[in-house]
Amino acid sequence: MLTDKKNYIFLILFTLFTLTGIGITDIQAQIVWENPKLPVNSFLSRQAQKGNIEIADFILPLSRKEIAYQLSALKDLSHKLTEIEKQELTFYLKEYAEFNQSVTDTSIFLKKDQHGRWRFLTVDKDGFVLRGDPVSGMETTIGQGKSILKNSSGLQFWGHINKNLSFQAYFSEITEIGNGIDTLKQFSNETGIVKTKNADINRKSLNYTNFRGSATYELGKGSLSFGSDQLQWGYGENGRLVMSDKAPSYPFIRLDYQPLKWLKFHYAHNWLHSTILDSARTYPKGNQIYGTERELYVSKFMATHSLNFFPLKGLALSIGESIIYSDKLTVGYLIPVMYFKAYDQSSSRYKINSGSNGQFFFQASSRNHIRGTHLYTTLFIDEIRMSEALNKLKSRNQIGFNFGASITDLLIPYLTMGMEYTRINPFVYQNLIPAQTYTSQNYLMGDWIGQNADRLTAWLKYNPIPRLSTKIRLDYIRKGEEGKLEDQYYAEPQPGFLSSGIEIQKQLLIQAEYELINNLNIKASYYKQGGIIRPALQPNAVSNEFRFGISYGF
Repeated sequence: MLTDKKNYIFLILFTLFTLTGIGITDIQAQIVWENPKLPVNSFLSRQAQKGNIEIADFILPLSRKEIAYQLSALKDLSHKLTEIEKQELTFYLKEYAEFNQSVTDTSIFLKKDQHGRWRFLTVDKDGFVLRGDPVSGMETTIGQGKSILKNSSGLQFWGHINKNLSFQAYFSEITEIGNGIDTLKQFSNETGIVKTKNADINRKSLNYTNFRGSATYELGKGSLSFGSDQLQWGYGENGRLVMSDKAPSYPFIRLDYQPLKWLKFHYAHNWLHSTILDSARTYPKGNQIYGTERELYVSKFMATHSLNFFPLKGLALSIGESIIYSDKLTVGYLIPVMYFKAYDQSSSRYKINSGSNGQFFFQASSRNHIRGTHLYTTLFIDEIRMSEALNKLKSRNQIGFNFGASITDLLIPYLTMGMEYTRINPFVYQNLIPAQTYTSQNYLMGDWIGQNADRLTAWLKYNPIPRLSTKIRLDYIRKGEEGKLEDQYYAEPQPGFLSSGIEIQKQLLIQAEYELINNLNIKASYYKQGGIIRPALQPNAVSNEFRFGISYGF
């Protein structure tokens, strides 16, 4: 192993080598990563399901450039779109107009731009592009014993510099006030938080931030990004097995390279947070202001890469690997094409207490091979004994999987119906080294339901008018007891799936969201829950609640 200083020097040299090797002479830096929760992502996903476009949206976030490219392709296929889809397409094209070659140099403040999109700040001058918008929102939640007002404010901006560099930043401060606040945000699909201060004892106030930012080079057929965000991998309606947005934002290096139409390579190295104090590095700070010690945490990292194949239109096959390691930055995991498992075994000398926590994952996705239908499945392997996989006494099948299907334009245009099943066996995401669990900030990097659980999800989606998205979703969740570490590594046979302590939770969500103008959203929802899994993680769960909110920039 190298010293930390040498590791960072290597990282800089490696980055320069990567840029040179892939083709920095053809840089066109226009990669700005877009929020996956924006309605345009659902619009494009459905168009891919109908066979109108091809898009690898199992790796998120997508770039604004990719979104603009797909919207442009749909413009050429407008004869295949319904009237509602045509109006939505026109609306989204306004948002992603920076790639339109007809744009002239201009600077605008608090006006509509050349394409009729109102903007707080926009600059197009001699190859320099800058966009800026405020971030603001208000949401109220009312239910049995629950009355919460949520306020958000912040700023976002992004741009291009002379086609050599793209940049972006987003920040918002969020405050929740009232009764029944969820201060943990653990057993739900809501993104986890890092509280700016401890909530009061009655849970009547909560404050936290949401942020992301990055700088990106485009490398001809690929891109290299440095930033902080949530990287997502895989398909899932109410959770993702491999990489989800459950954990808060974390720093990353991301490399995407597509040398061929049918082959795409994805790599990311993430700096996670272990939340474990490093007692060996913690030291007295020489005063007693807010305590006597300088507190340092055990370093935690994650590297992941995947090969993604597109042999036929609408068909995507993927194989990938990830590794979570701790203590200090390791050079081997900074090499995108390194076989992580082999490197780990060699560097640890095949000692489990010296090694890292590795995983493999696979995915298959089929779109429009059955008209208007999306079929997909994901397999996540935390640990498995291939030779004993079918032996009930000796097997260690610590795996998770999902499979789902949806069909669009069912009976009437824009009506989509889907169903998905997810199962996660005992001990998945868990590890004997506390700093190498599949988490960051104590939130799972994968599916939020965690180990020894399954979920059946069914949904209906419909847009009755342009930009009005409605949804009904049903979830049936079962969860058994958390497995003990001793059983994970020693028990034969392994504890069975849902063999004891089963808890059940049923959920109904009815939601409507309308994008009044670009980035200005109005949302209303009704949520009903039956049963409570892990009551300690859901101290303010209620059987019924209503939410209403308005936001700009979220």
